[in-house]
Order: sequence, then structure tokens, then C-alpha cells
Amino acid sequence: MEKYTKYDAIVIGAGHAGCEAGLALARTGKNTLMLTLNLDSIAFLACNPSIGGTAKGHLVCEIDALGGEMGINTDASLTQIRMLNKGKGPAVYSLRAQVDKISYHTRMKRVLENQENLSVKQAEVSEILTKNGKICGLSTAQGEKFLCDTIVMATGVYLKSQIIIGQYKSDSGPNGFSPANLLTKNLIELGFKVLRFKTGTPARVDGKTVNFDIMEKQIGEEDIQSFSFLTETPLKNTAACYLTHTTPETKKIIINNIHKAPLYCGLIKGIGPRYCPSIEDKIMRFADKEVHQVFLEPESKYTNEFYVQGVSTSLPVDVQNELYPSVTGLENVKIMRNAYAIEYDCIDSMQLKPTLEYKNVKGLFTAGQINGTSGYEEAAAQGLIAGINAGLYLDGKEGLVLKRNSSYIGVLIDDLVTKGTNEPYRMMTSRAEYRLWLRQDNADVRLTEIGREVGLVNDKRYEKFQNKLKDIAKCKQLLETKVKIDQKMIDFLNKKNESIPKQTIRIYDLIKKNKVNLHDVNEEYDFFREFDRKILETVNIDIRYEGYLKQQERDIKEMLKQEASKIPEGIEYGALKGLSLEAREKLEKIKPQTIAQASRISGISPADISILIIYLKMKAR
Repeated sequence: MEKYTKYDAIVIGAGHAGCEAGLALARTGKNTLMLTLNLDSIAFLACNPSIGGTAKGHLVCEIDALGGEMGINTDASLTQIRMLNKGKGPAVYSLRAQVDKISYHTRMKRVLENQENLSVKQAEVSEILTKNGKICGLSTAQGEKFLCDTIVMATGVYLKSQIIIGQYKSDSGPNGFSPANLLTKNLIELGFKVLRFKTGTPARVDGKTVNFDIMEKQIGEEDIQSFSFLTETPLKNTAACYLTHTTPETKKIIINNIHKAPLYCGLIKGIGPRYCPSIEDKIMRFADKEVHQVFLEPESKYTNEFYVQGVSTSLPVDVQNELYPSVTGLENVKIMRNAYAIEYDCIDSMQLKPTLEYKNVKGLFTAGQINGTSGYEEAAAQGLIAGINAGLYLDGKEGLVLKRNSSYIGVLIDDLVTKGTNEPYRMMTSRAEYRLWLRQDNADVRLTEIGREVGLVNDKRYEKFQNKLKDIAKCKQLLETKVKIDQKMIDFLNKKNESIPKQTIRIYDLIKKNKVNLHDVNEEYDFFREFDRKILETVNIDIRYEGYLKQQERDIKEMLKQEASKIPEGIEYGALKGLSLEAREKLEKIKPQTIAQASRISGISPADISILIIYLKMKAR
């Protein structure tokens, strides 16, 4: 009788989703195996060398608040950090960091290798094994078999992936890594609906051949919030990015060669991301624009390669050799790696439960780009939740489902399992109904208790979190302090073009004024010297936007009432009289767990929801 190695859990893939899933399982005491096609691709930044950005920065802070690794790894390997959208209000402030892609990969690989309960191995998975509708193990292409009780599948863009450059097609993953060609067939046998998506990446160019002098230099910000709430040392900006533009010549080159573009000649069949179009797509869709922005981003201190953000393309090499030098400052540029498109298999995310468990196989979880998302941050967020839930599954406990009012992660996963996606899904602030509450600065306030409950928040992090809550409470108490209207205060308010009160004013009322904030008061008075700038920022937002936050709180309470209305399993929606045909089909397919989730399904009308509520009340009686 053959003997096979048995693990509690196995993670397939070691990209950003796989790393978080593997660490979550191992850190909660589960004996875990992580399998990857190539150890050199662990936490690899296949596209731009950056973490964060609009809405994505929120995800990273939430991952960190729950006890994940991405925020810590980003702070440790960043070369530049900035806060985006500072002119638009705190609901959409978004951290974005340039990172050293070699350092990022190297540090995460070291963290994985040194993590207790986690084994990392290079192998290709060929088949997922089940017994009586439950996970029991897997087989590899190399001939090994491993037993386990749960699997997190985080295969990224590697499933039957193909690189496309003009007429050239190659079975390959990103950056020349090998594809995973065997697993798709098995997924179809397990009942997964497989989709074909597409993404792409621009060229990497030799920085020695770029004329940076005629570009706009962009430097990072000092004294800024970190991604991780554990980071205590000040973040250092060690590299610059550069802004330039395409030219009318760029547009002319693309129009003259558009018939060679795989996207337009039918060579690419996969669906690409709407919010990250190729340069040829931008030129054709926005024909009235003569120029487009281009950013040069350094890849690493260990290489001269620069990432040409904004000029993603799959045009042939000879066209690329003409295209990139048409960009201002790239006249004499040398391309080190050509731009390419990549097609890959993914699944229909509506086949998943809100825990990211596959509905048809118990113990099988999926996370990341296999679920139809794009982006490192979206992948890592799903990986963390899938890892947590795989661990809870092993313990026989109810899975963790983050609600839409709790986090951007909750919005992301709810969108995937309730609405699905017919293109690579990207997180955006506009997708979150309660975005003034779901800020980066308060991610730990919202989520660290949950991370503690599932076993990922250690004593050090939890103590720091408790101290923050005490500081916020103490700071808010000091807002009741009354300040005399002396000459110093008069000068201060005049400088801010604000009206002068007659006698005294509470600091609380002072920062409610349009042109005064807590940071301004802190510079003039000594009341808040003991508090960290991050504490002041959270308190400042809470007070200045108090009315809006209270309205969101009322909206959240209404939403939670519907979330509390559970829908039992086993309902035969086809037999419910009065439901529209579309409602029956979609309710049967998605099997929502609550009335709130049902109401968010596209095509489900308020009348359908009313019928469902009446039915549940009758059944309860």
C-alpha cells in the first residue's frame, strides 16, 4: 500500500493570494504545504512595481489590520510612497508605493520559508482529488500525491496562459515563467465554469537610455501613513518616478499599424480589463486625444530597468521599436523586455460561497485572479480570507464573511459572489457604499478585533491597537477644552479667514469650521503634542465629517437588518409563485445567504425581494 504525505491544508500558487493564504493557515496552527510552479515567482510583481493606489491602498491596510503580510512587506521594500487624491477628501485618500520588486519577492520568500507549519515546494498540480464531494488531496505533474482536507487554489494568471506579441504566441506565464497547462481540464470535471480573460504589461526599458531631464520628476512624501500599523520607523523615499507623454507621432504609428494589433485582428479572444486599457485601445477609444500620460517607474535598485506605465501593448516587436521612441524622452530608448498581452483561464466567481469556498466541493477554496480579479491587492485580500476560512473549515467552525459595511474586502468578495464579473475586476472607491467609514486610517479600528478572533493578530499588534484606541478616546476628550479668544486666537482665525467668537470656543467647535483642522490647532497650541500624527488624522476626520458619518451609520443599520434575515438552504426558487423567471434562475444559481445579498443580485427587483420575504415569514410560522 502506497504511503502519501498528509497535510492539513495545501495552497496551490505562491503569488500574492497564495502567500497570504499560506501564511494565514500556518499562523493559525495548520500544517500547510504551498506548491508553486517556480520558487522564483513567489510574490512576483509581474506588472508594475507598485503596491496600493486608489481603493487598492485601502485593501492593503485592511489586509494588515487582519494580520496579513502585504503591508509589512511593502513598507520594508518601498522606494517611494505618496497619498493619492488628497484634494478630494478623506473617503478616497489612497496610499500608493513604488517598491523594489526584487526586494519584495526576496523578503516574502524568506518570510514563507521561515514560517512555522509551512512547507514550500516547486511542483505543478495536475489534479485535485475529492471523495464524497470533499477535498482529500491532489496529484502533481511530477508524479507525487499529497493528502489534505482543504485546498486553497490561487493559480493567478498561469492556467493555460499564453503570451501574445503581434502574431507571436507562446505557452507561457508572465515574465517567461512556465504555465499551468494541466489543471483546467480537472476544474471543468469538478463542475467549474471556466472563462478566458486577458491582461497585459508594457515594455521595460534601459534607464541609461532615457532622457529624464525633459520629464517631470515626481518624488515621494515624507511624514506619511504607512501601510502596516506595525511599522514604526519613518518611511524613506529613495527613488523618483517621471511623468512624460505620448506624442501625435505615437498616435500616428498606432493608427497605421492597428491592423497588426492582436486585439483588433482577432488573435486575442480573452476579455481584458476596462480600467487598464492598452495604448492601442486608448488611442482608438479616445480618438480626440492627441497625447496620453506616461510614467517611468524604477523596477529595482539592482537593475536599470524602468516600467513604462501607460504604454501597455501587444503590437509586434518591430512596431514597438518604433512606438516607444515616439514618447517624449524615450527618443533613444533601448527596450530590455518587450510588452505583451497574456490570456489565461479563470472561473465564474458566482460559483463560490461568500467564504470563497466552491459550492460543489467542500473544502475547496479559490482566491485571486482565478476568481476573475486583476491586481496584486485584490488577490492578496482574497487569499487572506480564503486562508482564514480554510482554517475555520478544518476546525468545523462557521466561515468568516466580511460585510460591505466592514471593509473594502467585504465589498470585493460580495461583488464577486453576488454579481460576478465578465471582465477582470478591479477595486474602486465608487464600489463601496460606505467609503467615508471605510478609510485607510481606521482599518485597524474596523478589523483588528476580527483578526484577533481568528488567531492572526498577535499580542504585540493587539497591544498597539489597544493603545491606539486609548489615544483616540483621550484625544477626543481634549476636544472639549475651551480656548480663550485672546489675540493669539484672533490672529489664528484671521489667518484662516474664519469668524471670531465672542468669548471662548471649544476645540471641537473650532475644527468643525471649514478652514480649520486639528493639525492646524496642534501647530498653534500644546494640547495634542503627545499624540502621533496618525491619531490626530483619524480624530480630525471623525469630527469634521461627523454628520456624514452618522448618516452612513444609519444606512448601515438598515443594511444590517437585511443581512440578519438569513435565507435557509434548500429553497426551491422555481416553485415560488410570483417571482420573475430571471429572479428564479439567478436565485437558484447564486443561492444567496441573506435577503441583503439577494437584493444586490443584478436583475432581482424589489417586488422579487418582497415575495421572498413573505415566503420566509410564512415558512417561519
